[in-house]
Amino acid sequence: MSPANLVEITGLNISFGNNSVVENVSMALKRGEITTLIGPNGAGKTTLVKAVLGLLSPTSGTIKRSSALRIGYMPQKLHIDTTFPLTVARFLKTAAFASIEDRIVALQSVRAEHLLKQSVHSLSGGEMQRVLLARALLRKPELLVLDEPAQGVDINGQTELYKLIASIRDKYNCAVLMISHDLHLVMAATDQVICLNHHICCSGHPEQVSADPSYIELFGIPGAESLALYSHHHNHQHNNHGDILPLPDEQESDHHHCGGHH
Repeated sequence: MSPANLVEITGLNISFGNNSVVENVSMALKRGEITTLIGPNGAGKTTLVKAVLGLLSPTSGTIKRSSALRIGYMPQKLHIDTTFPLTVARFLKTAAFASIEDRIVALQSVRAEHLLKQSVHSLSGGEMQRVLLARALLRKPELLVLDEPAQGVDINGQTELYKLIASIRDKYNCAVLMISHDLHLVMAATDQVICLNHHICCSGHPEQVSADPSYIELFGIPGAESLALYSHHHNHQHNNHGDILPLPDEQESDHHHCGGHH
């Protein structure tokens, strides 16, 4: 195993009964590198992440992790009973035994220390994502795994969140594995993109992947439109099931969303 790699995956296959979900996936997660998994709904992204986390055993293939690898995990969504009174300070304690000082430092890392005494039920989408990120950081992770970290956050908040993730990578010198649908935003904040549709369709630097025919086939034909944040051009959006919805020509300039939800 290469010293730079925290996780090495070779020939990974995961099936549920006769349903093959992940097919012959090989990839490495390197310290100091942000890797983003993209792909349509049902492509196997969450299944692959569960295998990386050790929550699922592969049908075949291998996953090698560096010894005593510390992993911080930020789930896509956390449902907290609204009748349960819970401050941010107490919520952070559910992740790891951490002193109040550690919890404040974690919140400072995500620029949310002012939320310490607030009720989790009063937080906005963006504030909750920052608190979930702080909770993952309490483990002082070498690998940070983020499942749709910008879900429920407005577009300006998403840009800020991705900048924040990049600064956390720099501060902790950790590897980051991220699932995302926010293609045009996340591309500006990632080192390596892996486009998954059960198997790896294409992978590499964002510019390479966005020009790859497999990527274009999955996410639409590049058009004349360009976004300053990211070189991906698109002329479509997705509905909530991830299906592509073509846009009328006159509306294209008003739509910059290329997303969907699990």
